[in-house]
Amino acid sequence: MSSIIEQAVTALSDKLGGASFDGSAKFTIEDEGSLIIDTSGVRAGDDETEVTLIAAADVFQDILAGDLDPTSAFMSGKLRVEGDMGTAMRLSSIF
Repeated sequence: MSSIIEQAVTALSDKLGGASFDGSAKFTIEDEGSLIIDTSGVRAGDDETEVTLIAAADVFQDILAGDLDPTSAFMSGKLRVEGDMGTAMRLSSIF
């Protein structure tokens, strides 16, 4: 597992603060790998999920740091969404 994926798992787990996510989403970080968030928490993985969000490592890091709004990233084409848009919109409660 890449260090970027490890850092992303830690950062996203911190954002959840012990809460769980009602659904399943995969964050694919280009050229690095993927992580999953679901009712079990956050982990590295490439399982099938309801929605997949795809971005470059720097974009994902900016989103996690709060320097980039996920909606703005999507609207500008920096973040791609494949799958259930309703599940993707529920992720906004985390960010």
